[in-house]
Amino acid sequence: MKVKLAKTAGFCMGVRRAIEQVLNAANKSHEAIFTFGPIIHNKQVIELLESKGVTVCEDIRKLQNRTTVIRAHGIPPGQRKALKQVKARLIDATCPHVARVQSLIRYHTHKGSLAVIVGDRGHPEVIGLVGYGNDRVQVINQKQEIATLPEAEKVIVVAQTTQDEQHFQELVQALNLKYPGLSVFNTICNATRDRQNEIRAFAGQVDGVVVVGGYHSGNTQRLVQIAQAAGLTVFQIETEEELDTEAFSGMDVIGVTAGASTPNWMIKKVVHRLESIKSKRETFVRRPFFQLIKFLFLSNMMVALGALSLGYAGLALSGQPPELLHPLLALFYIFAMHVLNRFLDKGASTYNDPERALFYRRFRAALILSGIFAALAALVIAYFLDLKTLLAMLGLSLLGILYSVPIVPAGLKRFWPYSRIKDIPGSKTVSEAVAWSAVITLLPQLEPQAPSWSVTGITFLTVFSLVFIRSGLFEIFEAQGDRIVGIETLPIMLGEKRALKLLKAIALFTVLVLIGSPFMMSHLFAPFLVLPFGLLYLSMSAYEKRWIYPGLTLEAMVEAALLLVGLLTALYYLCPW
Repeated sequence: MKVKLAKTAGFCMGVRRAIEQVLNAANKSHEAIFTFGPIIHNKQVIELLESKGVTVCEDIRKLQNRTTVIRAHGIPPGQRKALKQVKARLIDATCPHVARVQSLIRYHTHKGSLAVIVGDRGHPEVIGLVGYGNDRVQVINQKQEIATLPEAEKVIVVAQTTQDEQHFQELVQALNLKYPGLSVFNTICNATRDRQNEIRAFAGQVDGVVVVGGYHSGNTQRLVQIAQAAGLTVFQIETEEELDTEAFSGMDVIGVTAGASTPNWMIKKVVHRLESIKSKRETFVRRPFFQLIKFLFLSNMMVALGALSLGYAGLALSGQPPELLHPLLALFYIFAMHVLNRFLDKGASTYNDPERALFYRRFRAALILSGIFAALAALVIAYFLDLKTLLAMLGLSLLGILYSVPIVPAGLKRFWPYSRIKDIPGSKTVSEAVAWSAVITLLPQLEPQAPSWSVTGITFLTVFSLVFIRSGLFEIFEAQGDRIVGIETLPIMLGEKRALKLLKAIALFTVLVLIGSPFMMSHLFAPFLVLPFGLLYLSMSAYEKRWIYPGLTLEAMVEAALLLVGLLTALYYLCPW
């Protein structure tokens, strides 16, 4: 079945910020962490946080001298004061948009205005907002409630940040009749507005809509209501297990969106389950082709083919004739390291890629055997190439296996806090790029007919940059799961925006070198490798602008950049310039 995933599905900025704050505290502290009330309205996320030692507590007395996270919805100033009185160590995870509404209410009511909040009276965010009103605040959610509001000369109206935009505007029009001088502050956050507009746009494009989110989540409930008002067939679920596959049997295209407190891994599970349902118009060819592509990705064969492509490109850049041994060496080594390290590092895969985690559990024995076979095949190829190459390959294989294995004794942690290479912040992206580059460009330097160092330098930079950008992009896609298990990857260290800027800068620098490379090489092949960098840049833009949600399509675009390298190399050997 075809699935159209909303660009805005999943964590909004405020929720993401709150979850990052509580996870950072849990990963870095050995003490118990508490949240004053549920950090967000999502049962599965709360259960996840509990597994990491984060406890929900609403009894202020029990939070004395405790590290306490203020929920994303915010709290009334009275509760904040009480928490300070018991000397709770506060981490304020209040959404900045909510904090702005709190400030507006406090400022204007202090100046004598009446504040009217359009929202749900019992919602935690609204309860917090009322606390800032200096007893000059009213909450409404229906037109008939306006008649009960007191008379006032100065009146402002604000919205709960997750309110329905159209509903808010209707109430503002009615309020203007009662209070002609009304000051309107549309405090519905942009993420909420975008989600609502996107779900309305599904009308006429899909046969039904699945809304993923907590049953107690106000913004999720509003998405359901908006979809129903747009005439869409709506299914609200918390997990993929609640999907009734029979209900979708007569449909062809399904839209999927999610509340602001729904994590990526839950959305991915729902999408994967829906894609597995046969639609009424599905052709005989499409399903086997789609399953083949998924198998290539899940089994790591796609990344191995990328290594094969770069291995061929390394030969072309070095001015050597085409041969199989070096590209196959890269293919087997990269496949083995990716497969075996997946089993050695089980932490984040459950959250980053639930389908891959399930695939690995289901075919555990076959994958382990294939990884071992690939590692041995790489060593056999290295033996036939050169003794020095064999010894270097043994060293690289050992380093690759040790990447995810604890090698520093626990007693030395006070001197060096990282027990594994992978624990070193930012090590994954750099390690992958160095490993690929070493196998493809440095091992040939150990052979009698080694290419010149200037040529090797350009080849090393090209391979390193392509792999670094590929790995960095996947880390950005997987940042949510990595943060959960406490892995400090590049985007977690730098932040997503800075990480993307770094990847773009590396791409630009390498492109400039490739354009100027004919002055140092005897061929014109290198400048054509600008094309794969262009495809990677397009992938980054597609992610930044949310043209494509992280998933199989976006991953395919990234991996296609490496396959394009192989295609260009094949064309070069067929008709050298």
